[in-house]
Amino acid sequence: MTRIKNTLFFIFILFYSLNAYSEQTVEEIIKERKSIFSKNYKTAKRVQGLASNGDIDEAKKLMIEMSDNYKRLIDLFPENSKVGFKTEVLPSIWENKDEFNLLMTKASSNMIELTSVIEGADDMKATLGKYMWSSCKSCHSKFRAEH
Repeated sequence: MTRIKNTLFFIFILFYSLNAYSEQTVEEIIKERKSIFSKNYKTAKRVQGLASNGDIDEAKKLMIEMSDNYKRLIDLFPENSKVGFKTEVLPSIWENKDEFNLLMTKASSNMIELTSVIEGADDMKATLGKYMWSSCKSCHSKFRAEH
């Protein structure tokens, strides 16, 4: 009888520990994706400032960083992270996961392409709008809650 009680107790502790760990993991995932989106926005503003001031090499480094961030975001929307921890994403991300992933991949590619066209750009604002800001807008309009 004691063995059964100990086994049940162990199973209870194991399930409780796994549940607590998964909740912590969800929190970390949501915080990471929020952090990356926030960082990409701040970085985009820096890219715009640097490019407008002619510091193209520094702007390119940040473009590559943003590209890597977009790739990372694809993995930060597991099914168990739909709610909680002040997430501002809409359920449409999970309902249209392929479209969201495609947007993140396109945003990443756009940033890499921007590194190759930025130096020859006649209109810096339009070029940044086309390759950088349009990616932000297309995602926000469909996948982010208004705030």
